[in-house]
Amino acid sequence: MPSDRSDAKLRWEDGNLPVSTRFDDPYYARSDGLAESRHVFLDGNELVERFQRVEDFSIAEIGFGTGLNFLATWDLWRRSGAPGKLTFTSFELYPMTWTERIRALANWPELDVLIAEWSECGDDLSMDARDCNLDVINGDANTQIPAWDGMAEAWFLDGFAPARNPELWGETLISQVFARTKPGGTIATYSAAGAVRRALQATGFDVMRRPGFGTKREMLTAQRPAPGAAA
Repeated sequence: MPSDRSDAKLRWEDGNLPVSTRFDDPYYARSDGLAESRHVFLDGNELVERFQRVEDFSIAEIGFGTGLNFLATWDLWRRSGAPGKLTFTSFELYPMTWTERIRALANWPELDVLIAEWSECGDDLSMDARDCNLDVINGDANTQIPAWDGMAEAWFLDGFAPARNPELWGETLISQVFARTKPGGTIATYSAAGAVRRALQATGFDVMRRPGFGTKREMLTAQRPAPGAAA
């Protein structure tokens, strides 16, 4: 059963919008969090196209939050018809309770079927469904990612804003992300901060700016070069 332990410190705005009082930052875009997830993380990592070409796929994420990115990804995976399994690993220091998470996701009833299956197949920190495995690792990403023995084909960098949560955006942590990205693998983030771009470049990623979501002018995507790729 889902746990009722909470380390998130929240206030609620506009009914069901969770805002972290620890970082004074909302968990997703005020306009439409699901559309933001799809634009930044699914489109930013070109998952629509990539899911059509694979049997299995591995994703890692910094900042699980409400689980909205996970649900958006699982929904896309299921609609893609891929025959294998999606593996989704996320690192979260301040987990919400299940009740808080359900309230935060109430804005998107199209996700209700997946939420129900999630609750039946595990709890808020793990799930093993027929086509998807979820593992949320509780703890500081700066210590948990170096200890993780997985490799991801795509990363979602979704910590709170770099100006408010700089510990999740530094070069030391990004270097650990690089080491755990498969050659040719990608990352996407809503942030276009210069410090984030420089950290990605310094650790070896090829970085691109793309149009951001909503009022954000730009976002960043990056790729770990594959062996033999042109310089």
